[in-house]
Amino acid sequence: MEENKLGVMEGRFADIIWAAAPISTGDLVKKCEEAFGWKRTTTYTMLKRLCQRGIFQNDNGTVIVLLPKEDFHKRQSEQFVTDTFGGSLPAFIAAFTKGKTLSDKEADEIQCLIDKSRAPKRRN
Repeated sequence: MEENKLGVMEGRFADIIWAAAPISTGDLVKKCEEAFGWKRTTTYTMLKRLCQRGIFQNDNGTVIVLLPKEDFHKRQSEQFVTDTFGGSLPAFIAAFTKGKTLSDKEADEIQCLIDKSRAPKRRN
């Protein structure tokens, strides 16, 4: 899905908002002028685009976050695994670790994540 992807500049723009929100559109314009050399109209065009995708909202001149950065990246990761590996997390992990040795620390961290995410076993 296209709403789960950001171009390079969209990502940099979104990072500014995620770091500063809620932020007035005037302050956002200033930040974008400093960071990217953008004119006001470019900032508003980019903001409108990301608002249409449901990531942010321009609420009477104040930009608020509708989709936190962590949630956006979660969706993006899930979409990548679905599109590339048919939704198979084991296939993704196998491809990611192929030809690579995990350190004990990395393996322990992954095992901890698995243990936390494991569905409880049903008793019959």
